[in-house]
Formats: sequence, structure tokens, C-alpha cells
Amino acid sequence: MAKKNEKLFSEFVAPSRQEWLDKIQVDLKGADFNKRLVWKTNEGFNVQPFYRKEDVEKLQTPEAMPGEFPFVRGNKKLDNEWYVRQNIVADSAAEANAKALDVLNKGITSLGFHICGSQLSREYVETLLEGIYCDCVELNFTTCKRHSVELAEMLVDIFEKKGYDKEKIVASIDWDPMEKMLGGKDVEGVLQFAKPLVEAVKDYPHFRVIAVNTVALSNAGAYIVQELGYALAWGAEYLQMLVEAGVDATLAAKKIKFNMGISENYFMEIAKFRAARLLWAEIVKQYNPTCDCACKMIVNAETTKYNMTVFDAYVNMLRSQTETMSAALAGVHSIVVTPFDAAYEKPNDFSERIARNQQLLLKEECHFDTVVDPSAGSYYIEELTSSLATEAWKIFLNVEEQGGFLAAIKAGTVQDDINATNDKRHLHAAQRREFILGTNQFPNFIETSEGKAPLASECKGKCGEEGTLKAVKATRLAADFENLRLATEKAEKQPVAFMVTIGNLAWRQARAQFSCNFLAAAGYKVIDNLGFKTVEEGVDAAVAAGADIVVLCSSDDEYAEYAVPAFKYLDNRAIYVVAGAPACAEELKAAGIENFIHVKVNQLETLKMFNSKLGI
Repeated sequence: MAKKNEKLFSEFVAPSRQEWLDKIQVDLKGADFNKRLVWKTNEGFNVQPFYRKEDVEKLQTPEAMPGEFPFVRGNKKLDNEWYVRQNIVADSAAEANAKALDVLNKGITSLGFHICGSQLSREYVETLLEGIYCDCVELNFTTCKRHSVELAEMLVDIFEKKGYDKEKIVASIDWDPMEKMLGGKDVEGVLQFAKPLVEAVKDYPHFRVIAVNTVALSNAGAYIVQELGYALAWGAEYLQMLVEAGVDATLAAKKIKFNMGISENYFMEIAKFRAARLLWAEIVKQYNPTCDCACKMIVNAETTKYNMTVFDAYVNMLRSQTETMSAALAGVHSIVVTPFDAAYEKPNDFSERIARNQQLLLKEECHFDTVVDPSAGSYYIEELTSSLATEAWKIFLNVEEQGGFLAAIKAGTVQDDINATNDKRHLHAAQRREFILGTNQFPNFIETSEGKAPLASECKGKCGEEGTLKAVKATRLAADFENLRLATEKAEKQPVAFMVTIGNLAWRQARAQFSCNFLAAAGYKVIDNLGFKTVEEGVDAAVAAGADIVVLCSSDDEYAEYAVPAFKYLDNRAIYVVAGAPACAEELKAAGIENFIHVKVNQLETLKMFNSKLGI
């Protein structure tokens, strides 16, 4: 019988890092370790294939406790409870109120109301809140930036007349003129309302009225480290602005709320929110607040629209689910799940119900709300947290050297940086270096739009803007492919792509499958085949099927035999394509063959070229 105090596996000597590396190198059979196994991230650092205890011993994060400065492990000590938020836009206060009361009975614990500035009145707000126990639910409001002080004063007056305990009111107003400036509108004059807005709610400790909406950067394709770095600079600008205006630093910090996006990078997003709390706490600490509680970063996380798709839209649920999971595990304050159909229509009751339930499942069935910072101590997560913090701090310091976030916006350097990333990601999507499931990778061959079309972004009001600034371009990653596919749908005839498969079985099947996925992304009808005995037989079958594009699928070695005869026999009756990049490609080009599709070509540009040849 084993001794009670005997540790399992104590008789085994733990292998060293070098021993692990030696074993890995043997398994790689001479391949380069750094090229095969090291992940070169877009965030400016590399991720190793494994981490050990000694990797995190030098970090400060493992020593932190939940609910304690610097809050890397979260603001909560006992559980991981978060607010389940749903945003509501309605044409009238009565409609918005009815919807709010309905969703409160369906699991929602946080409401977000969008109020048009022209509609704002005391009667409107009272109708909006009718029957809602404001001390039992989180309330969030968005209105015109010039009317936000008026709204804050109305809310405070309503709360006081109803006798609510100020400590129990948890609320926010989404006042963020710098987000508007990132959109190209010069509203610098609106910044003067920051101090009176804070003073209007100073007696309410959990009522935050200064927003940092970096979700706008996430929706524009920003890398995680960019959103994090600019979030710090953005928040620090508002904090410094308030302090310079005479607001106490502790009060100022307690009135700032961050609305951040969540991308599809699961573990990196967990680390992002942990690093964000760590760095924000350190920034606020420099202002010598009267309590560490002022250093807490309050974050509402919203699943991104950037990677959402019009085609194969139900996949959006999978995307938003993993995004929600990472934010929940990271310990954010509240979460908004963007309904899966938001890219092409105003969300309906079904999509909103699904969005609500995505969070409720994580709470009620997966118990994500019971454990504080479950990723703590993970060598991988701790290293990611530290690395992200290091790289984000570089961005923060760079912005500070430019004179702060406001100066950087006015100079356009922030917009240029985000737009460059967006352009880069669109290029990578076009080249299939960044996959969009259901769009440029594994599209649904038989799906049609059925009238769906991408929604254009809408301005939610005007704030008397004067002049213009550079604007961040919020173009979804799938938009280029969607526009191409919609153009194909509008054509008089759906183009047909026919696979002429011949020769080596494994090669022809693999290349036919690749080609079908490649061409279906444009909305073409693709016809695969089991194989033909001769190229003449295959071409005849293609012509009989009304093919507009004929794709020869075989092995590299066999293309020297089959490619040119097939091309000549087709005789320009359709667009001729060779699947792959064979060694004899130059010889084939010399014979007049122009089109090759393989993993290194620009898929989007190739499909646009085919559409052009087809008159689409």
C-alpha cells in the first residue's frame, strides 16, 4: 500500500527543457524547429510549442490574487459572474420598454438602450424605464454626444425621485467623442462636456459615463495588440483630460468604462483582457488614487462583426460562441453577443434569442460563472498575458510620444495603422492565408443569397461636426468575396465549372476537391467527376454539361502528358484551367495555357478575372 504522503510519480526525474527539445528534434527528422513549430503571431511576438514552469517564474502575474491590485486575475474574488447584456433599438420608448421587460424575463441582466438625440426627453426616458427595477439590472445608454449630460441629469433625477440606493445603481452612458473622430468627424468641441458629465453622476459610485469604444477597432480588423495598446492610450487621454479639468483622479478613473471587441483568437483574447486590467491598473496607479478600487478596469466585451459572413451565416454562431467563451473565462464585466444575422439584416426575435442563450448556456450548463480566472497558472496563458502586455505597452508609449491619443487621431496615425492592418488582412483573405469558413474556405456549393445583402454602416446621428479627419475603414473580412458572389448571382446564367479528372487517383481527387472549393467561393456551379480515361472524353463531357470553366485535375508528372492535348482539344470553347503548379508550368504557358489555380495564387483576383472573362 502506498504511503499517504507519497507523491505520484516522485520516482521519475522530470525531463529538462533541453531533453524535450532534443526529443522534438528527433521527431522533426531534421526539419527546422522554428519554422515548423514556432507560431509567429501578428502581435509582434512568437509563441513556442510548449512552456514550462520556469517560463512563468519570472512573471509577476502568477503572484496576483483575484480581486486585488493589479487585477490581472479579475475584479471579482468569489465568483466569475458577469452581466448578460442585450442592446435595444426601437422607434419608440414604449416599444423599447416592452422589449426590455420581455428579455428581462428571458435571462438578460443588462440592458443597452439606443436613444436618438432628437427624441430625448424626460417623458421618453420615464416611459423607457417604466416597470424596470433600476437597482436590479445594469442599465446602459447611448445617445447623441451633445445630449449626454442632459440624459445623465434626467436619469439621476429619476433615480432620486424613486428613492433608489445610489450604491445599487449600476449603469453607464456611452459618451465617447473620440470614437466619432476615428470615424472621420471632427467633434473635438464635444470634449468640453466630459467634466459636467462626470459631475452629474459623481454621487453614484457604479455609474460610468466616459466610454472607450475600442470595439470600433476590433470591427475594423485591428490586431489584438493594437486594440489593447490603443485602449490604454485612449483611456489615459480621457483620464488626463478630466484631471486637468479639475476632476479628482479617483473619481475620474471610476467614471471610465471600456467597450472592447472579441476576435476569434481564443487564447489570445483571454490573455488580452487579463493584460488590459494589469496595464490599466498601473496607469491609474500613477495618479495616486485614494483606493486601489479606482484602478479596476470595467470592460464590456462585444463579439466582433469583422469576421461575420452573409453566406453560411449560421457559422457566425460558432464564431461568436468561442469569442464569448474567451471573454467569459477572462472575467469581463459584461458581454454582448452580436446576433448571427447582424451582417445582413436587423436582428429578429430568433437571432436575438440565440444570442442570449449563447451566454446563458455558458452560465447554466457550463458553469463559467463559478470559477474566478480558471486560466490562471497556465504556463501558456500567463506567457501570452505578459507578451501582450509588453507589446501593447510599446504602442501606448508610441502614442504618448505623439502627444497623446487625441493628437494621434488628429494626425491620422491611429487610423493609418488600423487601416493598414485591415488592408493586410483583406489581402491575406484574398490569398487564402487567412481563412473565412464558408466564404473563401469550404463554401456551401448550393447556397444562394435569397435576397440577403451586406448592410451598410449607418451613422446614428449628427453632432454638428465641423471638418473631417481620416477615418477608420470598418469593412468586414468577407465583404470582397460576398460582393463577388452576389455579382455572380445577378448574372443571366450561373457559370459552370467542370472538373476533368484523369490519371493518378490520389492527386486528381485532391486537386478536384481543392478546385471545387476554390471556384465555389464565387458562386459557380461546380461539377466533380470520378475520372476519365482520356482528356477527349473529359472535355466532351464538360462541353455537354455546358461548362464555362474546364479544370484539368491530375498529378504534376502527368500534366506534361495531358495538359496541352486537353487545351488544344477544348479549343477555346471554355476557360481552361490547370489545377496546381507543376514543374512543367513554363512549358504549358509557352503552349498558350494561362490559368493555374493553387494555394499560392490570389483567389479573389483570380475569380474576379474569371468573372470578367465571363462578362460578369
